Amino acid sequence: MPVVKTSKYLRNQLLFNGHLQTIYPAIFRKKEALPFERERINTPDGDFLDLDWLKNGKNSLVILSHGLEGNSQRPYMTGMAKMFFESGYDVLNWNFRGCSESMNAQPVFYHSGATHDLDLVISHAAKHYSTIHLIGFSLGANLTLKYLGETAWESKKHIKKAVAISVPLDLGGSCDKIDEFGNKLYAYNFLYSLKQKIRKKALLFPEKLSVENLSGIHSLRDFDNEYTAPLHGFKDASDYYQQCSSLHFLSQIKHPTLVLNAQNDPFLSKDCFPTNAGSYEASLYLEYPKHGGHVGFSPRTVKERFWSETRALEFIQNENIN
Repeated sequence: MPVVKTSKYLRNQLLFNGHLQTIYPAIFRKKEALPFERERINTPDGDFLDLDWLKNGKNSLVILSHGLEGNSQRPYMTGMAKMFFESGYDVLNWNFRGCSESMNAQPVFYHSGATHDLDLVISHAAKHYSTIHLIGFSLGANLTLKYLGETAWESKKHIKKAVAISVPLDLGGSCDKIDEFGNKLYAYNFLYSLKQKIRKKALLFPEKLSVENLSGIHSLRDFDNEYTAPLHGFKDASDYYQQCSSLHFLSQIKHPTLVLNAQNDPFLSKDCFPTNAGSYEASLYLEYPKHGGHVGFSPRTVKERFWSETRALEFIQNENIN
């Protein structure tokens, strides 16, 4: 049986709903200035991944995975990196394909289930570290949980603990949630960025990508039907969501893992808050704060750290969780 935690998060009183708790930190939080070192590694299919390192010379590493259309330098990524770097860990923020300053070299991009890239990053890092922890945000959190629940990866032997924040455990339901009328601003922003990438990529690979139907796409599900699914070997968006939703992999997770989803997250469907506790391992810790928004969890005062960061550090450092 997993542990269902009662959350201690207390929201900022000025941010009184899930939208404010999502939008305010996304717009007003500043990126932390940290001494990152860039490394580029090659993938087996002739592509590359850009990795940003913070090094203390320690044997314990934290690998951070960003969200949809994010990158290694988003404020939520650098904020978490700073928390662990200052606590004595080495930190690796990695960029999904096409999410660093350089367009990736293959027709494919990243997607919610591309665990082969996460495995490559972990295998590369494991050459230098005795202990590795994983932290993922949103899409990166789904990727992290799917990876932990899959049986194929030899690299899992290097992982000690994981934290998944604002996870769309049910990809299809979450995409439909974002596409609802009250969330159209989020969908518009995601689609604008994704369409820009398709236009650039189509110039490089006109035989693989067409922009003919691009202007008629007005939802994330439509985008995934037209581009994400066929580019990455899925029948359609529904097949992609079914195969890649981490909800289907939770029962196989053996590593101590914290799932942190706010109940007022405007991106998450009801299935992103599973209650069928008997189906999961005791290593799974489910925590559903009433507030927090999507990748929010803003502090109550400017003197405090973001709660998701202190909670992640607390979980990973707790020796009673093995």
